Amino acid sequence: MSVRWAYNTNGLSSHRLDDACTLLADHGYAGVALTLDVAHHDPFAPDLARRTAALADRLGELGLGSVVETGARFLLDPRRKHHPTLVSADAADRARRVDFLRLCVDVAADLGSEAVSFWAGVLAAGLDRDEAWSRLVEGVAEVAEHARARGVVVAVEPEPGMLVDDLDDWCRLREVVPGISVALDTGHCIVSGRWAPADAVREFAPHLGAVAVEDMPRGVHEHRAPGEGDMDLRAVVAALGEIGHRGLVSLELSRDSHRADQLVPRAIETLRAMEVSS
Repeated sequence: MSVRWAYNTNGLSSHRLDDACTLLADHGYAGVALTLDVAHHDPFAPDLARRTAALADRLGELGLGSVVETGARFLLDPRRKHHPTLVSADAADRARRVDFLRLCVDVAADLGSEAVSFWAGVLAAGLDRDEAWSRLVEGVAEVAEHARARGVVVAVEPEPGMLVDDLDDWCRLREVVPGISVALDTGHCIVSGRWAPADAVREFAPHLGAVAVEDMPRGVHEHRAPGEGDMDLRAVVAALGEIGHRGLVSLELSRDSHRADQLVPRAIETLRAMEVSS
């Protein structure tokens, strides 16, 4: 069974959204990982419902599935990257993040997306870790409850340096919020945590809500194109085949929009070659 490859729109930020989706379809991608952001499908711009319905129609015409990503850098705060979060000190800030994630769930439901992925946030200096964990659990539970009502899969992504840093942290979170799936970025496994990327694919197969692959230097959280880091991508591709993963598998190359015209075709060619040889 072939892997259903997708590409994240945060790596296509110099393209109009329709042009980006058309480019992916033309090169044989099965889907798009849509980062709701100022450049692409801004959830706070007017006529969201109409725009979402039009996008759903367009994705259907192109034969593209979707997942919704929520990691826009400055969408909620133009002066602070990735703020506010679910572990922000101020209750109003945390509520803004929860409201945003609930809105992303609504967009995903209207698009028929396979999942919504989100992360915990970085623990600010001076904040108590246990208190922040309690806030995180509360926020994730709110989002998960809304997602259940809308029939949407929510996947929490372990991010190096955040409160949910690795897969073991995700396991701890799932014990208290059992409805969540995991958004597994295999590159993160060689930055932090004890799981090798291919082993993580196999071990967490029943819980995969979203999957991302890209290359990455060992110990450095820097997303790179296939072949430009230390990841054993061939082993990851083989593991995805072994478990028969049916969901989209996305490439997240947010720093490479300036060469997306080259990477979009090159990346899928490289990954498909790995499928054949694994």
